Amino acid sequence: MPAKTDRQDRIMSRYQDDTRSYSISELAREFDITTRSIRFYEDQGLLTPAREGQNRIYSKQDRVRLRLTLRGKRLGFSLAEIRELFDLYDADKSSRTQLQTMVGLVTAKREALQQQMDDIRMVLLELDAAEQRCQQALRQLT
Repeated sequence: MPAKTDRQDRIMSRYQDDTRSYSISELAREFDITTRSIRFYEDQGLLTPAREGQNRIYSKQDRVRLRLTLRGKRLGFSLAEIRELFDLYDADKSSRTQLQTMVGLVTAKREALQQQMDDIRMVLLELDAAEQRCQQALRQLT
C-alpha cells in the first residue's frame, strides 16, 4: 500500500473538517456565549441545525454563520440585516449581490456612527459650557 502524500493528508483533513459536526455546548464554549443565545439565533432563522431526537447537530456552515452573526453584531448590524446577507448569499453564491448589499450596509452604518459621534461631540461641548457656568457661579458665591 503506497504511503499517503502531504497533499492527500491535506485533502482528507479538509474533508473531515467539512463533515465535522458540533454540539450546542461546543459552540457555546468556543464563542463564549450561552446555549440560549444560540437557540435564539436559530429561532431567528440564522442557524439551521439538524436534529437527532432532542439534540441539535450543528454543521460547519452553522458554525461559520454563528461566527459571522457575532461579528455582525459587534459591528452594529441588526439580526435582520445579518439574515438578509445570509439570504442573499444563499440565493447568489457568486456573492456579487451580497457584497453590494454589504457595501451599502457598511456605508449606512458608518454614516450613522459618524452622526452619533458628531452628536456626542456637541453634547460634550454643551456639558463643558454648563460646567464652566456652574464653576463661575460658585466662584461668585464665595
